[in-house]
Amino acid sequence: MGIQRIESVTYGIDDVDECVRFFGDFGLFLLERTEEHAVFETLTGQTLHLDTLPGPLLPPPVEAGPTIREVVWGVDTPEELASLVAELGRDRRVHESADGVHHTVDESGFGVGLALARPKNADVTPRPANALGSVARWNTALDPLTRAFPLRMCHVALNIVKAGREEAVAFYTERLGFRPTDIVEPMGVFMQAPGDDDQHTMLLCHRPDRAGVNHIAYEVPGFDDVVEGGNHMIERGWREARKLGRHTVGSNVFRFLHAPCGGRVEYAADMDRVDDTYETRVHETTPPHHIWALRSNRDQQDAPAT
Repeated sequence: MGIQRIESVTYGIDDVDECVRFFGDFGLFLLERTEEHAVFETLTGQTLHLDTLPGPLLPPPVEAGPTIREVVWGVDTPEELASLVAELGRDRRVHESADGVHHTVDESGFGVGLALARPKNADVTPRPANALGSVARWNTALDPLTRAFPLRMCHVALNIVKAGREEAVAFYTERLGFRPTDIVEPMGVFMQAPGDDDQHTMLLCHRPDRAGVNHIAYEVPGFDDVVEGGNHMIERGWREARKLGRHTVGSNVFRFLHAPCGGRVEYAADMDRVDDTYETRVHETTPPHHIWALRSNRDQQDAPAT
C-alpha cells in the first residue's frame, strides 16, 4: 500500500531545555537527552527529534530560527519502501543512514525521509458519553484527566511559496502516492497518505507565500483530552495559539499552542475518517477555518459593530 503514517519528525532548535520542558508537559515520553538534542516518543512509537545540530544528511533550513527540518514517512513493506526510494532516486539524491532511513528533499526544500513503519499498539479507550436515548456510562462518575498523552502525530502542515505550488503538491501525489482530499484554491491542498484513513495526513499551505513550519497535530482520544491537555499547558506557562474549536475541513476538535521548536502544535480529536469512495472536494473560495470556536463575553465586546 505504501506510506502509512508519519514515522518521525526532526526540528532544528535553539534551546534544548525549553523544548524538553514543552514536550514533556505536552504529554510525550522522553527517550534520550543530551546537551545537543532530545528524542521523544508518542504512544504509537513515532519519534520527535529536537536537535541543535541536526546533521549533514538534512537540507538547510527553509526559514530562520527554530523550524522543522525533516518529516520521515513510515512505509508498510520493504518492497514498497524500495520502490519509493527508487522512484525518488530518478531525479534527486537519496541517502540511506545507518538507522535505515532514506533521506532526500522535496520541491520546497523540506527534508523528506522514508523508512519502514514500526507502529506500537496503543490502548485507546475513549471516554463513554451519555445522551438521552443513548447511554454508554451507568453508575460511574468521570474523573479528571488533568493532562493529555497524545496517541500519535496525525498530520503535518507546512507552509510553501505560491510559485511552483503545483509541483510541490505533485511531489507528494505523483511520487509518494498521497491523494488530495480537499483542494482550497486560495489556501492549500489537504492530502491523505495511502495507508491512512484520516481525512488528511498532510497540508501544504501556500497562503503565507513563504516556506516554513505551520503545525503538527497530535491525536488524543477525545474532547476532554483536548480541553484538559490545553489547560495543563497554560497552567505550565505555555501560550495558546488558537482557542478551542472544531475545524471545517476534517471536522476535528482542536486546540493550538505556540511551540519553542517553531510553529505550533495541535491537540486533535474526532477527525473525519474517509475511504476510497471519498471524492476530492475543490473549493474556489476558502471555507471557514472552523465550524465553531469557543467564545466569551470578551470576544463579543471586542467584535466590530454590525
